[in-house]
Amino acid sequence: PTLMKTICFRRHICFLNSVKMEDSESQLLADEEQTPEPLLSSLDIFLFSLIAGLLIYWFFFRKKTEPVPEIKPFTPTSFIEKMKKTNRNIVVFYGSQTGTAEEFANRLAKDAQRYGMKGMAADPEEYDLSELSRLKEIPNSMAVFCMATYGEGDPTDNAQEFYDWMQGTDDDLEGVNFAVFGLGNKTYERFNATGKYTDKRLAELGGKRVFDLGLGDDDINLEEDFISWKEQFWPAVCEFFGVEATGEDSSIRQFELVVHNDINMNQVYTGEMGRLKSFQTQKPPFDSKNPFLATVTGNRKLNKGGNRHLMHIELDITDSKIRYDSGDHVAVYPTNDAAVVNGIGERLGVDLDTVISLKNLDEESNKKHPFPCPTTYRTALTHYLDINNMPRTNVLYELAQYASDPKEQENMRKMASASPEGKALYQSWVLDSERNILAILEDLPSLNPPIDHLCELLPRLQARYYSIASSSKVYPTSIHICAVVIEYTTKTERVFKGVATNWLKNKEVTDNGHKLTVPMYVRRSQFRLPFKPSNPIIMIGPGTGIAPFMGFIRERAWQKEQGKEAGETILYFGCRHKNEDFLYQQELEEFERAGVLTQLNVAFSRDQEHKIYVQHLLKKNKQLWKLIHSNNAHIYVCGDARNMARDVHTAFYEIAEEVGGLTHTQAVDYFKKLMTKGRYSQDVWS
Repeated sequence: PTLMKTICFRRHICFLNSVKMEDSESQLLADEEQTPEPLLSSLDIFLFSLIAGLLIYWFFFRKKTEPVPEIKPFTPTSFIEKMKKTNRNIVVFYGSQTGTAEEFANRLAKDAQRYGMKGMAADPEEYDLSELSRLKEIPNSMAVFCMATYGEGDPTDNAQEFYDWMQGTDDDLEGVNFAVFGLGNKTYERFNATGKYTDKRLAELGGKRVFDLGLGDDDINLEEDFISWKEQFWPAVCEFFGVEATGEDSSIRQFELVVHNDINMNQVYTGEMGRLKSFQTQKPPFDSKNPFLATVTGNRKLNKGGNRHLMHIELDITDSKIRYDSGDHVAVYPTNDAAVVNGIGERLGVDLDTVISLKNLDEESNKKHPFPCPTTYRTALTHYLDINNMPRTNVLYELAQYASDPKEQENMRKMASASPEGKALYQSWVLDSERNILAILEDLPSLNPPIDHLCELLPRLQARYYSIASSSKVYPTSIHICAVVIEYTTKTERVFKGVATNWLKNKEVTDNGHKLTVPMYVRRSQFRLPFKPSNPIIMIGPGTGIAPFMGFIRERAWQKEQGKEAGETILYFGCRHKNEDFLYQQELEEFERAGVLTQLNVAFSRDQEHKIYVQHLLKKNKQLWKLIHSNNAHIYVCGDARNMARDVHTAFYEIAEEVGGLTHTQAVDYFKKLMTKGRYSQDVWS
């Protein structure tokens, strides 16, 4: 409208000027014969009317600018006020990275009912934990903390603020009752560091420890550790508060089923993690609740032989605004095997395409649904629920009521108990035999649970993390993954297939125009190249542990191209056979010829009678001590935590003792200090 007004005014002015010029010329010729003209011509009236109309439209009928909604900062909720409002006296906070600590917290909160108490599970990220000192305002109250340790002794992402608060606060927690269960893995150097710190710090601040710290070890049997702790925890709580168990052992449903018979399918979730239709209309920033759909642009087999499938995957992140550094992790959201999904539907005799919602019976809960709803059973079992791993004991306990055979029901309840017989049965029949939920349904013919209750009980399908095998300096719009496909036969003669690796394997690049995508986001890591390119680096990464080092080496090559002085770059890689699974052999040998790799040391474990591993090659290289002790070298280890990482530790201790003249105790302390300084970094898994 503004442009139209301007044009109209300009045309009107030009017309008036033209009229004035013509009038002047006529006046010079025959002034006395000119007939007086009206003040406004018909064209003037038309133009003024048009302008007036436009002005009226502009002021009264134009589309008003939508006000930009004010983005208010997230304000944590008061868990104290919520507990008071809903008459709860137990709050169970969880620091969870993969969902296990959250699951344990939910189980404890649910158990409280059986002991005449009322609990709630809570994400510390959503609440103001500085209110912890106010917990004593609620009679017979306590806070329980299920705290997982992530990486090298770090708190989980959702517990980081709480951890920082504990470190900085001097609040008086006298009168605050607490208990802590830690989730960790003994293969890691700082086993259960977050749980231990939480327990110690809350006591230092004056809190009253109701029950001893529980330390779960995922390297052996985390579920058994939790059950054993829980079996002693509740009697201690009852004794502390002077209450008795109600004896109520029946199943307590947390969600109710709503079937949508007539619903617009545009309102139904089809696999999105957060916002509905987020996969159709992608909007940054991309994170765990809003993953980016990256197109698969490369998928090749890396090994030349053997019975395994090692693969290199390339994901296109163009236009995503995703940034990454060498050493970061890429998280991908896989989907379950359709054969297992269909098997569950057939075994339970249900229509998997029924649209449903599971609605929390507790209206005050922050968790309205166990997974995005409304959705179909098929979508829930495909995208949202973990149906491939062995179910935990609480799932067996809850499902036991649906077994019509008394013997099957008895065994299910026994496996969920803390008795030695029950633990042994669960270990052999479920864990050692690797029975997933479909296998359990198949092997217990009388078990016929409602599928909605099964969906309520199964844990969420989690993202899988892979060390990024590329450098953003060389591939700014691409992220590379190096992984081995998991597939083997179990004791029950079933084929176990890893969810994510088999799903990725099938993401083949085709020329038919159909692009296959992977929901993903990047998680930052502390696994970083030295700030100074001139610092030497020693990388130890057998098997797929080479992944981050492909990024490191490519970045070192880029640094050299930029004219920067790159320090010694030493790689220790290990595989079974040189002619079968020497991953990235051609690229690595080219980097060595170009002088980017100073040393390429490869251990072929099965090419000779006695096995040779990377730690054996390390021990032979006495020059490493000078690089570490005198030249400020950085050490990086990636791969298996249970054996390889420990053996590499031992090899470095021996080098320090033999070449550096240190005692064993001094050597251990020396490398611990290197870890503290960030010069000995690990990216390991068990």
